[in-house]
Amino acid sequence: MMKRRGLVGGLAAGAAAGVASSVPAPAIAQSMPEIRWRMASSFPKSLDTLYGGADLFCKTVAELTDGKFQIQLFAAGEIVPGLQVLDAVQNNTVECGQTPTYYYFGKNPAFTFGTALPFGLNARMMNAWFYHGGGHELVNKFLAKFNVYGIPAGNTNCQMGGWFRKEIKSIDDLKGLKFRVGGFSGRILQRLGVVPQQIAAGDIYPALEKGTIDAAEWVGPYDDEKLGFYKVAKFYYYPGWWEPGPCPHVIFNLDKWNELPKLYKDVCHTAAAQSNVWMMAKYDHVNPGALKRLVAAGAQLRPFPGEVMEACFNAAKELYAELSKENPDFKELHDSVVAYRGEQYLWWQVAEYTYDTYMIRLRTKA
Repeated sequence: MMKRRGLVGGLAAGAAAGVASSVPAPAIAQSMPEIRWRMASSFPKSLDTLYGGADLFCKTVAELTDGKFQIQLFAAGEIVPGLQVLDAVQNNTVECGQTPTYYYFGKNPAFTFGTALPFGLNARMMNAWFYHGGGHELVNKFLAKFNVYGIPAGNTNCQMGGWFRKEIKSIDDLKGLKFRVGGFSGRILQRLGVVPQQIAAGDIYPALEKGTIDAAEWVGPYDDEKLGFYKVAKFYYYPGWWEPGPCPHVIFNLDKWNELPKLYKDVCHTAAAQSNVWMMAKYDHVNPGALKRLVAAGAQLRPFPGEVMEACFNAAKELYAELSKENPDFKELHDSVVAYRGEQYLWWQVAEYTYDTYMIRLRTKA
C-alpha cells in the first residue's frame, strides 16, 4: 500500500491549481504558526467512507504541517446537527466543516451545484469541471456570498435510486409517494406527485419501518447495507439520477480561510484532493460485494422504467428553466454544467461507453 505522504504528492501534482506537490516539513516546523481548528461533519461516524473522508483530510493536514495545523473532527450532532454545518461555519461556531452543499438548497437552489445537479455530471466529470473547467471558481464565487470557501473533498460516484416498499411501474406510482430524498431533487419529484421528506441518516430506518415514509434513498450498496434498509423495503431501484456524481465539500469560514498562510491553504487543497480520490476508490471497492450481499438477503434490483426517467428529466428541465430566469446564480452555474456535460458525453460515448458496454456484455455471457 502506498504511504499517505507519497500518495498526496502524486495526487497534488495534477489535482488542482495552486496545490502544493510537496511540503517541506522542516521549514514548517521552523517558521509556521500553530493553529487549532474544529471541523463539524454532516455525517455520523458509522458511515466510515463519507465521515472517513473528513477524517483523512484532518489527519493529512496535520501530517503535512508536522503537527502545526491541527483540525479536530466532530461527527454530526456532536456540535451541530448534520444539516446545520453551513450555518456553523458561516457564523464561526466552527472554523470549517464537511458537508454536501446541496443540503442548503432552501437558502438558494444554486447550492446544488457544489454537490450534484440532477441529470448533471458523473463523478469523473465533476472532477474535470472543478479542477479544469472553472467549476471550483464558479462555486466559490457563489459560496463567498455566504461567507464560506469550499474545496471538493470526495465523491460517492453515481448513487442508487433507493429502497421502495412497492414497485414503481409507471409515473402514477409516484403520486402521493412519501420519499426520503436528499437535497434539491425533491423539487423535481414534487412535480410528479412525490411528497419529498428531508430526514437525517439515523432517522430513516425507523420512518421506513413504521411506514411513515414509503421509500428512501441514501447513497449506495455499502452505506445502505449498514443502515439496514433492505430489512424493511425490498425493491432497490437504480440509477440515482439526482446524484450522478455527488461531491461533499470541506468548507471554511471565509475570514478564517483568508487568514491562513498560503502554505496552509495549499496543504488544505492537497488534503482535499487526497480525500477526493480516496473516497471514490473506496466506494468502487466496497460496493460490488455489498450489492451481492444485499441481493442474497432478498433485495430485488429494479431499474426505473423509461417513462419515469423521461418524466423526471423533463420535469428537471422545466424547473431549471424557471430558476434560470429568476436566479442569476443558478443560471450561471447551470449554463456552465450543461455545456460541460455536452462536451464530456461527446467524448465518453466514443471510448468509455463502448469499452464498458462491451466488457459488461462479456461478463454477462461468462
